[in-house]
Amino acid sequence: MRAHFSIQPVLAISFAILFGISHPTFAAETNSASNRWEREIKAFEASDKTNPPPQHAILFLGSSSIRIWPDLQKDFPGHTVFKRGFGGSELSDSIEFADRIVLPYKPKMIFLYAGDNDLAGGKTPERVFSDFKTFVKKIHAALPQTRIAYISIKPCPARKNLLPEVQSANQLIRNYTKTDDKLLFVDTYSAMLTPNGGLRPELLQKDGLHL
Repeated sequence: MRAHFSIQPVLAISFAILFGISHPTFAAETNSASNRWEREIKAFEASDKTNPPPQHAILFLGSSSIRIWPDLQKDFPGHTVFKRGFGGSELSDSIEFADRIVLPYKPKMIFLYAGDNDLAGGKTPERVFSDFKTFVKKIHAALPQTRIAYISIKPCPARKNLLPEVQSANQLIRNYTKTDDKLLFVDTYSAMLTPNGGLRPELLQKDGLHL
């Protein structure tokens, strides 16, 4: 049953990988508190020296939904994928550390999951949207051909009170991705709802937050 429940978001991302790479018509300020991630970023850099990740591959980046994703490569056979997730991080953290854990890899595509913790920390949907645009600008300044797919903020029972903000942030970013054929929006939010629009706690761990 677990595989049945978890397959929809994976299929949504698989669809974006297949069509985002092959069909071009698809369509912040830094946070000083990010210093708390320095240890994890240095660990990535140390690992890169001994076991360099592939160049021009597909990078999954973001918070704990990326960090704790098991068997990422098995979920996307036929594609070269790797991840750089640091749990609890916000979009501004991905911006701040892009020079160290994104740009050196020259990924052909980036799947970004961030924004969940931002809203929980009191940031507005507009701020999440603004930070996403800043992230895109930073990546494309160095890697203009890299595709960037935003994985929509998921509907979490543990943060049910934030669903209006989640929907607003997702919609702002979805609309923006339609303006650039190198941007995509992966709608895992809808894939994680019942046909009647209800939440599906069976898709998440007991904390009601993590897949």
